[in-house]
Amino acid sequence: MCLGHDRSEVREAEGLTMMSDPYATSPHGSGGNPTGSSGGNPARKDGASTNPAKVAFASFIGTTVEWYDYFLFGTAAVLVLNEQFFPSLDPLAGQLASLSTFAVAFVARPLGGLIFGHFGDKLSRKSMLVLSLLMMGVATFAIGLLPGYDTIGVAAPILLVLLRVAQGFGVGGEWGGAVLMAVEHAPPHKKAFYGSWPQSGVPAGSVLSSLVFFLVQLMPNDQFMSWGWRIPFLISAVLVLIGLFIRLRLTESPELAEVKEKERVASLPAFEMLRTSKKSLLIGIFCLVGSNTLFYIASVYLLSYAPAATSLDRGQVLLAIAIGAALALIHRCG
Repeated sequence: MCLGHDRSEVREAEGLTMMSDPYATSPHGSGGNPTGSSGGNPARKDGASTNPAKVAFASFIGTTVEWYDYFLFGTAAVLVLNEQFFPSLDPLAGQLASLSTFAVAFVARPLGGLIFGHFGDKLSRKSMLVLSLLMMGVATFAIGLLPGYDTIGVAAPILLVLLRVAQGFGVGGEWGGAVLMAVEHAPPHKKAFYGSWPQSGVPAGSVLSSLVFFLVQLMPNDQFMSWGWRIPFLISAVLVLIGLFIRLRLTESPELAEVKEKERVASLPAFEMLRTSKKSLLIGIFCLVGSNTLFYIASVYLLSYAPAATSLDRGQVLLAIAIGAALALIHRCG
């Protein structure tokens, strides 16, 4: 796995993790633990892992699966969803409608982060991460089975939007919770390092989704457009089961357990965050707006633009996206 990260990404991961944790004290201190506990407890007799590296790796696997699911929709929105769910619209309007279904997840993501974060603080980080992975997996598998407009009419795009909202809600709860689990199991001097592992799941998920779609689009076009595009969504069920197997073997966050034991859990963690860390939160949000915008232009819109404006076909563009994401993954781990 990752042996090192550049310092800017380590500081970014550390800062964002601290912003999402209402129990944080200092970026270089005990993270979410008001008592200064070091985390990284020894392995438990029931087989559940508390090893910081294993917890961070499990967080990486979980985020990889979730972002695989998330990026599948972006690829499908460009290649097939307009014809499957918006056939009555002209090609341009159908493409815009298809991309709009992709965009609704960006509305659901912060809501998912708030709600999963609230109950993760109040109840259990581990259970919320399991729930977010299940929500994403069920929604993605359901998209693979969803009949098109020609079969069930206007209900098809409505259900598609609802399933995409569920995807956005799930991934919104995944990222912050995965980072916190990694950070709260880590010793104080390695919190930023282990907290950066879940972010590596983003390019890893992009690599997987692009490569799987590259393989299925090699089918004859009529087969790909009628049923082949569903294969990547159905494969997600296997990846989710692997992610659940790994995630269920983790322990609850030791720092959260200590906070609960001392009855120091905030009644409304989100409001506590806004009260104590509003400036840091806003800085973190606006720092990521530009890079995220460019990222989604390159990973989603490019798949629509490049085949129309250049001599590249969709398979070549998918390979280019996969190679770019692989380089990003190597950079984060190098």
